[in-house]
Amino acid sequence: MSVVDLITRPDTPLVGELFPSPNIEPRKPGYAPSMLILHYTGLPTVERALDVLSRPDCKVSCHYVIDENGRIIQMVAEDLRAWHAGVSYWGGETDINSASIGIEIQNPGHMLGYPEFPAIQMRAVAALSHDIVLRHGIAPHYVLAHSDVAPGRKIDPGEKFDWAWLARQGVGNWVAPAPLDEGDPGLQPGCRSADVERARRLLADYGYKIDLKGSFDADMQTIVRSFQLHFRPARTDGRLDRSTLDTLSRLDMPRSLKDGRIA
Repeated sequence: MSVVDLITRPDTPLVGELFPSPNIEPRKPGYAPSMLILHYTGLPTVERALDVLSRPDCKVSCHYVIDENGRIIQMVAEDLRAWHAGVSYWGGETDINSASIGIEIQNPGHMLGYPEFPAIQMRAVAALSHDIVLRHGIAPHYVLAHSDVAPGRKIDPGEKFDWAWLARQGVGNWVAPAPLDEGDPGLQPGCRSADVERARRLLADYGYKIDLKGSFDADMQTIVRSFQLHFRPARTDGRLDRSTLDTLSRLDMPRSLKDGRIA
């Protein structure tokens, strides 16, 4: 990409500032945004995040950054491919960067204290996300966490991010999680059962990368935890307990993704 490809005007009037990143490229031919991926920056300040996301040697970028005070900063034009998702997968799609718009939410993350997301910041997330999904026709099922598309490798935006509130603002899919049962230890690691097969099928149907056959192994526990981070945040231990399975079973399933578009 050359300097002429750097963003010169925002894609939405909600943007308060442009901070162009050179870490961009065209989307794969035939692709348009069909997913919205939400991240946290995992860095101590928004200034540090903007620096990392705009340095050629860091090889990362995103379309938008939302500061703790609600300020919305655009770094990459929506028609270009930003480098925010890394190695990832959803519903058969492996080029998540070509198929998505990425928002980085300023929060230092789990390694640096992981504070709550301020209300003013969440309102900005809702406003920007709502604007994006309306303009691009992104279905609620395809508003996703980084942890959804990269289980184990990523855990952001994490259990403190209020997906339920966001869904009430008209953004994303949600089902009320089943109550926790503190006396339910969940299935034992290595277990093979009808519940394990059912959970594998439901997770795969929703979009997670998981084989339909197998035991309740370490990889499955990682994916279950990613599901919990989004849909059962009260306890994110990766256990396949009754609360998790019940919540998963009530989650309506999306249409499939094909060639970067909702089919």
